[in-house]
Parts: sequence; structure tokens; C-alpha cells
Amino acid sequence: MSSTAGQAIKCRAAVAWEAGKPLSMEEVEVAPPQAGEVRLKILFTSLCHTDVYFWEAKGQTPLFPRIFGHEAGGVVESVGEGVTHLKPGDHALPVFTGECGECPHCKSEESNMCDLLRINTDRGVMLNDGKTRFSKNGQPIYHFVGTSTFSEYTVVHAGCVAKINPAAPLDKVCVLSCGICTGLGATINVAKPKPGSTVAVFGLGAVGLAACEGARISGASKIIGVDLVNSRFEEAKKFGVTDFVNPKEHSKPVQEVIAEMTSGGVDRAIECTGSIQAMISAFECVHDGWGVAVLVGVPSKDDAFKTHPMNLLNERTLKGTFYGNYKPRTDLPNVVEKYMKGELELEKFITHTVTFSEINKAFDYMLKGQSIRCIIRMQE
Repeated sequence: MSSTAGQAIKCRAAVAWEAGKPLSMEEVEVAPPQAGEVRLKILFTSLCHTDVYFWEAKGQTPLFPRIFGHEAGGVVESVGEGVTHLKPGDHALPVFTGECGECPHCKSEESNMCDLLRINTDRGVMLNDGKTRFSKNGQPIYHFVGTSTFSEYTVVHAGCVAKINPAAPLDKVCVLSCGICTGLGATINVAKPKPGSTVAVFGLGAVGLAACEGARISGASKIIGVDLVNSRFEEAKKFGVTDFVNPKEHSKPVQEVIAEMTSGGVDRAIECTGSIQAMISAFECVHDGWGVAVLVGVPSKDDAFKTHPMNLLNERTLKGTFYGNYKPRTDLPNVVEKYMKGELELEKFITHTVTFSEINKAFDYMLKGQSIRCIIRMQE
């Protein structure tokens, strides 16, 4: 056991005290893990758009003070009672969703939507006792999606921690905790394009580029990137994109443009924007008879999807996915091995690196649209 096991640890954390205000570097106290929990020493974390969205708190219930962060890599410092698949010293990735191993979803080969540990953006406390593990001068500081990796130490439910190959560089594989696996898995695990297939990807942010990477790995012959920002095409070429369509530059619906480019439609389409119109276009641009469209982006709560039933009757398939259908504990170690074997390229997703004390720079890069992923180095 580590020398700090069972004790509270004082460390630095970037605390969001209120919505939209720069994070403040604070000394916080991190309580020891309770039953079924793990305390991790975070070595690298990265900023995802989801962190920014909830930090801005424009469309959801604000919960502050809070420690954000959910893409990270670290080392197990100590484990709580009953934790058997992890031990101090293990290299691990914390994940915003989990795998309890006991519920119907975890026992199903077809689902990764654990009943117990499914993402909950409103909960700021631990499941075990409904309390936080973070505090400053006795004041509780709330968790974010069960991970809170903008802290040198964090406590996470053991079912949300994937043990990985200790040889894997944590400053690279930490990006697999969220967006990259979401897009990659949407293509590889759900759309499943065959070699030589045509694939359209709507939205060329981090998740969309990961979907393109999945199409590249799968051997797609044509990857069409669809985005409203023309400058994204050049970057997207690194991820296998061969063609680019900006819907604003065409007088007809983009699904018709794509159908004309591909003799009736693409074999597979992956939607990564959350725009209802993009979802409809993605579905309607796949070829009848065998086309499959996969929805990844999260829509606004009042949105409704509308298409003519004949589009389904003509043997087009519409699917949805959550975290690329990866089970965190079972599947994430294998994705790491894909990187270690050179099959998956992660370096091209990483556009910036900053120190922990410079974390607000990472927010600036994201808000200005300058970064795909910015790595935050915790140890300075």
C-alpha cells in the first residue's frame, strides 16, 4: 500500500467557482477512497468540449464550485474496500461512464450502457455515500461526471477505471477516455464499414476526426468530410478524409450532393455534430439497400428527428451509439494496444500542450477553435 493510503491528501486542483469564470488554482483536500472507489494520481489530462460546455453552464443546471476534467491518465495511489481489479501503482484511465460488471447491460455483449455507472452530468457527489471527496477549508467541492481530473489526485468509482499497459505513454493515451473513442468506436464498432467502402462524416471536430480515423483504419476508399468551416479540410486529410463538402456552398440539400458524388449514396455515414438537420442528412445520404447511418452528436432536448418512413423501408439502417459502444474496463485496454501496435495514430489529435498552472490557456484554445486536443501536464 502507498504511504498515503487511508489518509486525506492535500494537492493542487483547478477549481471552477462559478460559471464561465477562469479556473482558480487551489490547494484542496482529497479524502481517501471509500468502498468500491479508487484514488488516482493524475499525470496528464486533456480538455474536451464537454468540460467547456458545462463550465459555461448555458444549457443545464449549474453546479459550483466544481472540479472539471474527464479525459486523463494516471496511476492508482490507493484503493477502497472490495476493489480487486486494481492495485496501487497500476496505470489507468478514468472514464466518465463505467462497467459494474453485474447489470443486464454489462452482461450483454451488445451494450456498454451500465445501469449503475452510466454518465450523470447533474450528480456532483459519489454514489457510495452521496458526499464529495474534495473540499477546501471544510467546504465541499463537487465532482464532474465521476472523474474530476483537473486535480493532482481524484477519487473515482472503481468501475470507471480501466487498467492499461504500463508501457503506454499516458500523455498520448489519455485522450482515449472520451472523444476519440466515441468517434472511433462509432465507425469501427457500430457503422462497421468494409474495406473499399464510402463513408461520410458530419462534423470535423475531435469526435468527427476520430470517426474519420476509424474509417481510415477500416480501409474506406472514400471518406467525405462534411463541415461548415472550410479550413477544417486540410487538417482532416491527416485522418484519411479524401473529399470535403460544405453544405452552405450548395443550393440543394447536402444528402443530394453526396448521393451524386457516390452513385446513389455512401455505404456508411457518421453524424458528430448534434444538429438535427445534420442527423437527417446523414441518414438520407446513405445508399438504399445496405446503407447505415450512425448518430453520435447529442441534440438539444426539444429536438425531434423527422424523415419519411420509405427511407427505412428502402433498407437504410439508422443506429445510435454511446462512447463508441466500448465497455470501459473490458475494451479500453485493447484500444490502447491498437495504439501501441501503430494501428491507431493519436499524436495527430494533440495540437497543444500546457502545464497545469496554464490550464486556462487550454480553454482559450478550445473557445477560439484552435485545438483538437490540448494536453495538460500535471507535474511541472
